[in-house]
Amino acid sequence: MQLPAEAVTATVLIEVVRISAVPTRRDVPYPGTAVAHWAGSEADAALALIESLPGSEQHRCGFSPGWSVRAYDDSLDLALFEAAFCFTCHEVRMQGTAVPPTLATQFFDPGALPARTLLSLFRKEAP
Repeated sequence: MQLPAEAVTATVLIEVVRISAVPTRRDVPYPGTAVAHWAGSEADAALALIESLPGSEQHRCGFSPGWSVRAYDDSLDLALFEAAFCFTCHEVRMQGTAVPPTLATQFFDPGALPARTLLSLFRKEAP
């Protein structure tokens, strides 16, 4: 999976969100509860894991993401990007100031080891 390179370099904090609904517009954050914050080497490892997700074909499920990550730079103001993951339809939707349109929708293989590892990390953080 491809992340916006400059945003990855600038990221100092990742917020893990357990999504509770799909937003009514594409340009607003996914609603949900922040269940974890990863910084330093933990954030770097998560970004590397996400970038290692192998591609896949689209599967139709209606896009019902369960988890997202929001990446922040040292200002901790607006998210550089948010990536919402649907492990059913294999889709990731990204939005944010650092996301070019070409990266906004991508597909990943949820059965691949990196995806299973990422889902395991998300579930470990769930309340």
